[in-house]
Amino acid sequence: MNHAKRIVVVGATSAIAEHCCRLWVEREPVDLILVARNRLHAERIAVDLRVRTRQGTVRVETVDFLSTPEVAALADRLSAEAPLDVVLIAQGMLPPQDLCQEDLAKVRETIDVNAVASALFAEAFAKGMAQVGRGTLGLLGSVAGDRPRRANYTYGASKAFMEAYATGPRHRFAGTAIKVVLIKPGPTDTPMAAAHKAVGRRLASVEEVARGTVRALDLGKAVVYLPWKWWPIMTVFKLLPRFVFNRLDV
Repeated sequence: MNHAKRIVVVGATSAIAEHCCRLWVEREPVDLILVARNRLHAERIAVDLRVRTRQGTVRVETVDFLSTPEVAALADRLSAEAPLDVVLIAQGMLPPQDLCQEDLAKVRETIDVNAVASALFAEAFAKGMAQVGRGTLGLLGSVAGDRPRRANYTYGASKAFMEAYATGPRHRFAGTAIKVVLIKPGPTDTPMAAAHKAVGRRLASVEEVARGTVRALDLGKAVVYLPWKWWPIMTVFKLLPRFVFNRLDV
């Protein structure tokens, strides 16, 4: 008899997270827990996922992403129910950089949602994984974090934090059955990237990025660029001398 894999998805209303959930429920028995701020939106996604699966359960949890007591209580409760196999932390926001330059509240919100909340959830769920000695912790970063640039440096800096943070628990759990996976999508065809689409930039499909994310979590890879082409691109981009980088209109 197959036992349902227990998967928690934080920021489950994001497009990439939603498509990952579709892949999971259609593939195998899962006990899927959607963690969101907007219950109505999350419940709509849950209804669709329940239709797609005959082998598992889907439920919704809501929490204030920046409340340390609420995040800790949720993680402790879910971890106490039964060991968690996968936790994917996928919430994010990408406001226009010019708006951040005019409104400091947007700077604070972007860093809070992308960086601070991600660290809170990661640390809270890592506690439960450490107690049972297994699990996979996934963090949805971005290629934008490799080298923040003038077009979106507030967002880029918040994602750069995630890469720096991920190295810590990865080192902490080295040699154990606990894996820490950082997923770095390039521009993807999601509502968050509407500005990229508006100027005619080619975007990866959300389905492709979701498939890559699920595969990376299955394999427990440390860092994955999606699509893979971004790995050589960003390797070169990070190595550009400052005087060359400063001349680029990016």
